[in-house]
Amino acid sequence: MSFKILGTGSCLPKRSVTNEELSQFLDTSDEWISQRVGIKARRICTTETTADLAVGAAKAAMEMSGVTADELDFILCATVTADNTTPSLACSVQSMIGATCPSMDINAACSGFIYLLETAAAFLSMKHERILIIGAERLTRVVDWTDRSTAVIFADGAGAMVLGKGDSYISSKLVAKGGDTVLSIPSFHGTSPFYEVEPKKPYVHMSGQEVFKFAVNAMCNDLADVIEAAGLTMDDIAWVIPHQANARIIDAAVRKFGIKPERCLKNIETTGNTSAASVAILADELFRSGKLKDGDYIAMAAFGAGLTSAACVIKWDGN
Repeated sequence: MSFKILGTGSCLPKRSVTNEELSQFLDTSDEWISQRVGIKARRICTTETTADLAVGAAKAAMEMSGVTADELDFILCATVTADNTTPSLACSVQSMIGATCPSMDINAACSGFIYLLETAAAFLSMKHERILIIGAERLTRVVDWTDRSTAVIFADGAGAMVLGKGDSYISSKLVAKGGDTVLSIPSFHGTSPFYEVEPKKPYVHMSGQEVFKFAVNAMCNDLADVIEAAGLTMDDIAWVIPHQANARIIDAAVRKFGIKPERCLKNIETTGNTSAASVAILADELFRSGKLKDGDYIAMAAFGAGLTSAACVIKWDGN
């Protein structure tokens, strides 16, 4: 059960919002945000939809891969902020790019893109030949803009890959520990006159300290397991692509696990936390940078609501 990466792509909203801009209406400052989460600016949608971002990333990945919409066998999207409850984001993308293949969404929060890699690998082991996977979010729609603890963190964006049959997917690990006490986004309550439960506001609710502890441990444990399963050591890993949740989380995991800081990639300073899109966006930046050499091992790790976590090792095949 494996695949080869044929192409990558990403798409960010045009509008960049700085910490200084947020401090005009939130009780915060550039220093406070920079020290606690490592963000200087983030991309925020003004007119773009989640589907717009997903399609932008998809088209970039398809152009790199040389795969056209009519050649796709499946479209898989990971998101917690689809524009509609139904149709799915994947079905919206299918329509917008002119594809006709089966399409569906997966919700594993910030771990979603690595969950997509695992799902696509399973489909590619059967009859499918080319699969488009997309992580896309418009998280600024579900944050409380009066709450500085969440409003300064989350952002919008999308990343995508076109996958084909191959042997690049070396090892993986998916984890879920169900519960909504640490991190959740409640759904809209509805207007039923018969429902008697007091609703929670449909915004991000997060216990930051609990998320921090879970994230650091999950990232270290999951990376250790997938690297061992691949028959490798940390010294064999050329690049680590972690979920961009918080720079302090990434730095703590780097110290605890002994990752060479220059090999652990970050872009949170300018993109913020884009949930299911973050790993894919960062992967696209790496694949287009010219830094990858044929045979390089890449480790990815993510963690998020669920609680979920995921990690994998991919061997880069540039041919």
